[in-house]
Amino acid sequence: MSRIRIDAVLVQAVIAGALSFAHLHDLAEAAGQDGWKAWAYPVSVDLLLVAAWRRMRTSADNRAAWAWFIIALAASLGANVATAGLLDLNDIPAWLRILVAGWPALAFLGGTLLVHAPTNAPEADPKSDPVPAPPVAPATEPAPDVTVERAPERAPELPAASSGEPAPPPAPAPAPAVTVPPALLDHARKLSDAHQAATGARIDSATLRARLGVPAPLADAITAQLA
Repeated sequence: MSRIRIDAVLVQAVIAGALSFAHLHDLAEAAGQDGWKAWAYPVSVDLLLVAAWRRMRTSADNRAAWAWFIIALAASLGANVATAGLLDLNDIPAWLRILVAGWPALAFLGGTLLVHAPTNAPEADPKSDPVPAPPVAPATEPAPDVTVERAPERAPELPAASSGEPAPPPAPAPAPAVTVPPALLDHARKLSDAHQAATGARIDSATLRARLGVPAPLADAITAQLA
C-alpha cells in the first residue's frame, strides 16, 4: 500500500485558501449576504482566479486573463485586509455593499469571457512587407539529339611536274555544308521567338548555341536560316 506524501507547499496552499475563504465569507455576511449566499462568494472568487490562471497558461494573448486575475486577486486581498480590523464589520459603507452585491454578475462576465474567448493564431501584421515568392523558372523542352553530317572532303590534287617554275599555292577547301534537322530548327525557332518577345531583338548565334548546346558551326547555320 503506497504511503501518502505530504507536500509542504500543498499544506501552505490549503491553509491560505481556508483563511481567504473565511475572510470572504465574513465580509459577504457583514455586507448583508447571509446564509448560503455568504458561502458562495468565496467559491466565486476562487473559481475566477483559477479560470484566469488557466487562460494565462494556455493562451499566448493573455492580457484579458491578467486583467481578470488582478480583479479576482484584488477581491480576495481586499477581503483579507478588510477583516483584519481596518473595517468595522458592523457598519459596512454603502459603496462596499454595492460592490459585494454586484460581484456575482462581474464574476460571471469574467468567467464567460475567459472560457469562450477565441484562441486563434496571431494574424500577420498587414504593415509588414510581404515576402516575395521565389521566381519560377520557365520549363524548357529538352534539346533533341543533334547529328552533324559533313560533306566528304576531296583529296588534294598533286601539283603537275614543274618545268622550273614554282607551282601556285592550292586554293582553300570550301567549308563543309551543315545540315540542320527539321526538329532542331523548329525548336530553335521557338527559342528565337521567345527571346525576341522578351528582349525585343533577334537571338544571336552565341546565345542560341548556349541554349541548344550545339557546336558553333551548327549554331551559325541555324541562325542563318532563322534570319
